[in-house]
Amino acid sequence: MGAGGTARVAEERAAEVDLVLQVESLALDLPSEAFFIDAVARAAGAFRERVELTLRVVDEAEGRALNRRFRERDYATNVLSFPADGIAEIAPELLGDIVLCAPVVVAEAAAQGKRAAAHWAHLTVHGVLHLLGFDHEDEAAAAIMEEHERAILAGMGIADPYRV
Repeated sequence: MGAGGTARVAEERAAEVDLVLQVESLALDLPSEAFFIDAVARAAGAFRERVELTLRVVDEAEGRALNRRFRERDYATNVLSFPADGIAEIAPELLGDIVLCAPVVVAEAAAQGKRAAAHWAHLTVHGVLHLLGFDHEDEAAAAIMEEHERAILAGMGIADPYRV
């Protein structure tokens, strides 16, 4: 799909986005739908002209249950991505689903001394790149994915999320 082994950095253009936003969290101060659409559009823009996906914001119990069921890890994680594999011929724009766990995202941002909005943007971009076929399973793949993340986030005015 999108990864293709290329080290090409994401270009500064936006995809047209059809986003289904599901908020199943009681967290306050969540980003707006427009915020998520912008992050998705920028992340996908270098690779696709148009994308469709569902982004679900959950609380810790659902995040933990999904991580346990699909990754066999019994804790809530910040982002999960579920690519819509095998349906490109009937739904070429459909990327899949992203799940963001609100309490984890907010806690990580605080622990890392980052603005919460910057962390929400980073994890949304990260999730979209996973849906496009990028991963961080080995050092080379991680370097490519992180290079894309840095470029996309810089275009949003967000500092390098990997700088400590």
